Amino acid sequence: MTYSEENYLKSIYHLSTGTSKGVTTNAIANEMESKPSSVTDMVQKLAEKELVIYIKYQGVSLTDKGRFTALMIIRKHRLWEVFLLEKLDFSWDEVHDVAEQLEHIKSEKLTNKLEEFLDFPTKDPHGDPIPDREGNIKKIDKKLLSEVEAGTKVICVGVKDSSPAFLQYLDKQQIALGSSIDVINKEDFDMSLTLSVNDKQMTVSNKIAANLFVKTL
Repeated sequence: MTYSEENYLKSIYHLSTGTSKGVTTNAIANEMESKPSSVTDMVQKLAEKELVIYIKYQGVSLTDKGRFTALMIIRKHRLWEVFLLEKLDFSWDEVHDVAEQLEHIKSEKLTNKLEEFLDFPTKDPHGDPIPDREGNIKKIDKKLLSEVEAGTKVICVGVKDSSPAFLQYLDKQQIALGSSIDVINKEDFDMSLTLSVNDKQMTVSNKIAANLFVKTL
């Protein structure tokens, strides 16, 4: 498979998570920053390899083979993120782009040895679960901070937006995975939240809250 084919499979997997409907070619085009006509050509190639099922006007869905292949790419990506953070002292806002390159290494033996070297981590630096060798992936009990009512105590378990800009913002606010958060107040007007994070009070926008995954204590 080409790097481009692998990237398309991974994007289709992410877009299809949580829905039973096919993914539209327009959605894939937006995700891949590509033209719909280019997406159609790629989807047809993937269908020929029995990695996706494409029905015009009904969207694209992964076959079992396609889903497993996508999960193995995601597995490599997230293991490399852990390696970069824990062993090479990259920050959590730096690891994604480098892992995007490393995820295309084909060696299954290297991936398994990497997992063993890292002592079998279950989550990447952004809180996302790492698929195992069989393609099993654990569902994490979490919700968005924007969905939490005032008076609730939660712990940060992940981020929806893993862009460097957002992660750098969280670093400035000293919000990280494992941070304890008390939701003090929610404004009716703009849904902004007043929080106490590790005993430091702050106000965050609804946009920030809608990109933080938390678990109720």
